[in-house]
Amino acid sequence: TTNTTITFVVTLQAHKSTTPVILLDPFGKEMSSEEFTSNFYQWVEQGGSRIVFVIGGAEGLPDELRSGRPLNGQNPILYSLSQLTFTHQFARLVLIEQIYRASEIRKGSGYHK
Repeated sequence: TTNTTITFVVTLQAHKSTTPVILLDPFGKEMSSEEFTSNFYQWVEQGGSRIVFVIGGAEGLPDELRSGRPLNGQNPILYSLSQLTFTHQFARLVLIEQIYRASEIRKGSGYHK
């Protein structure tokens, strides 16, 4: 876990300090699609169109990452896609669908409901 955390932090340092870091973890805050949309576009503006999403494992992210300590000069955002356990591949798919849904909510299309 510590080696993974160190690798993550070193990789993260390659991004601008304004890039939002969203930690996807079962212990994070759950949001509705509307809340995700609002937050997503705030993150896009904050990061200059760059966002880092980190998907935790079945047991969540290492405590070192979830501790709330600043990463890359800012506090990471702990967010949960669901209380259910997903494979990494499925979590990516759910995240992509939520990003697409956010774009449709913002456009006002009928996709969302």
